[in-house]
Amino acid sequence: MQVSVKHSLPGRLRLLYDKNEYTSKQALLAQTLITVQEGILDTNCNTNIGSFLIYYDTHIVKENDVLNLFHALTGKYLEDPELLKNVDQIPETESIESVLIETLAIHYLKKWFLPLPVRTLLLWKSLLERCFHVLSKFAESKRLFSTELLDATAITVATLTGNKNTASQINLLLNIGEEIEEITKRNSYGNLAQSLLSADEPVQVVEGMDEKTVPASALKKDDVVVIRQSGLIPADGQILDGEGMVNQSSITGESIPIAKKAGDSVFAGTVLEEGEIYIKVVQTGKETKVQKIIDMIDNSQSLKAAAQQRSELIAEKVVPFNFLVTAATWFFTRNIVKTMATLMVDYSCAMKLSAPIAVLSAMKESATKGITVKGGKYLEEAALSKIVVLDKTGTLTYANPVLEKIYAMEGFTEDEVLTIAACLEEHYPHPLGRAVVRAASEKNLVHPENHTKVEYIVAHGIASTLNGKKVRIGSAHFIFEDEKIPCPESLAEIKKQSSLEGYSLLYLSHDGILVGVIAIGDPARPGTSEVIRELKNLGLEECIMITGDTEGAASKIAAECGIKKWISQALPEDKVKFIEDEKAKGHKVIMMGDGINDAPALSAATVGVAVEGCCSIAGETADIQLQKSGLDNLVTVRRLGMGLLEKINENNLTIVGVNSALMLLGIFGVISPQMAAILHNGTTVAISIRSMQPILK
Repeated sequence: MQVSVKHSLPGRLRLLYDKNEYTSKQALLAQTLITVQEGILDTNCNTNIGSFLIYYDTHIVKENDVLNLFHALTGKYLEDPELLKNVDQIPETESIESVLIETLAIHYLKKWFLPLPVRTLLLWKSLLERCFHVLSKFAESKRLFSTELLDATAITVATLTGNKNTASQINLLLNIGEEIEEITKRNSYGNLAQSLLSADEPVQVVEGMDEKTVPASALKKDDVVVIRQSGLIPADGQILDGEGMVNQSSITGESIPIAKKAGDSVFAGTVLEEGEIYIKVVQTGKETKVQKIIDMIDNSQSLKAAAQQRSELIAEKVVPFNFLVTAATWFFTRNIVKTMATLMVDYSCAMKLSAPIAVLSAMKESATKGITVKGGKYLEEAALSKIVVLDKTGTLTYANPVLEKIYAMEGFTEDEVLTIAACLEEHYPHPLGRAVVRAASEKNLVHPENHTKVEYIVAHGIASTLNGKKVRIGSAHFIFEDEKIPCPESLAEIKKQSSLEGYSLLYLSHDGILVGVIAIGDPARPGTSEVIRELKNLGLEECIMITGDTEGAASKIAAECGIKKWISQALPEDKVKFIEDEKAKGHKVIMMGDGINDAPALSAATVGVAVEGCCSIAGETADIQLQKSGLDNLVTVRRLGMGLLEKINENNLTIVGVNSALMLLGIFGVISPQMAAILHNGTTVAISIRSMQPILK
């Protein structure tokens, strides 16, 4: 692919390509293929101007390397039907300037080159089309008064009174206004869709003895995919071969990985913490990805915010007022020019346009911040809700274990227990092992390699020999049942205390006796208590945690997060019942979670919010989905919703004020009907453009 450098900075490169040579689909395919290359941080493609904006890691690749990546994209890739079929087409945006020039050019060409009778026929044709449109609107809504009726009346009056030039100019201005309004709205849809489409992570598909890298969206049912340590599982499937530890906290709420082997099912969005597995794809989202985005945008219009619905209702109700003012103007002045000037101004046009654009703009702004909103009403409900219900694992915590306590026995010190454990665990870094090694590193404990070969038994533990003595570390089953290590009496109290605090335990034996127990926990995300306080500052009255974990684990996390009320050992139906009880009291409730066990509650809540890395069911069920980690994204959602309501209300006040002033100017003959149309359409477009501005600074 031939590209040229438009602008270059270290780590940032803007490239141009010839739009006549490459289709938009080929450009988007190039974006996907470049994004997955090592050292490329992000790639954005603008198919309107034919450019790529590349962000890259200067420690890994240089500018010439980036250029060579594009040059390597020959027709073999860019003309491959299978690859092109899997490209998500971003809707093209339109230029207001080009449409404006085209409309004016057609109007004046007709005026200069067509004889007057023909121009008169075309004017009547346009007027009849507007009249038929009024009738169709009446048949559809059963409402006589509409903005379309106002427009048709103004042109009819001008034509019948012999002011054909005025009628023609009014018609031109109305056409321009309608074109600009339609383009503004279409571009708002297109921009939202573009914000939601992103490059796919690469996956390894197995074909015979070979592997090939493809985008996740290219996966098909029955494909075989290999997932290696720390890999994200891209689709729901069944393990054909291999075994490993899968972190599926997004499904079960458990922060500790689960052992998986051939025949077991795995789910999209979960992570293979260790091992290697080959899975057969059962379900993918590829076939419906683009359609879901389009459906979501379309459905967002049926999920209008109440403020938007109020604006549209007000817009419909004020039209009769326009006719009343027009009739009064004619009655008192008998001046047709002043009467037509009042017909040129209405409140409903701007209200009907600015409110949905404000909602679409807020949804687009949400998308740029990693927040997918499935309808404007959910932003509003998030702003008005008084209660937020929070899941624990993966929502308030990272589901990333850390070492909490060490119980040393048989003359061993805590540091000695931690040193031996880290010496073994560093060879096979599963999540609990990583917590042990990290804790030893933080204490600057040196663990020399005095042991013999280390044997790792997946989902059980580690066996080795240290200075001629057998050492074992692992689960209770491995230590006490498989290895037959005696269980000391003091262990019962340790287990009881750890259960109360929600800790998982690793057991270390040395020369046939238990010498240490290591307690692993899943602490709250840093800064969570500050976020909880900020949510309360924004008007949320209660923050409640509901979890399936033990009372000990729940109370510990609640204390760390500054949460005063929590419910532990809750089943999915318990979460739903709590939410439905609160809604029955008249409260709006936000539910935030990430797993299959949270899906019923997400559905029952006024607003369901799914966090990053959620399972597919939770993501589908939720009304809002966060693509970036951190509870502070909920604060962003709240602020966006509040800002959206404020923007719509401000727009309505501006529309009433400006258009009332224009009506008065028309009544007193200060402005002509043409000027009234220009100022009215101009302010409508200006308010619409203001509606598209970001809410958050």
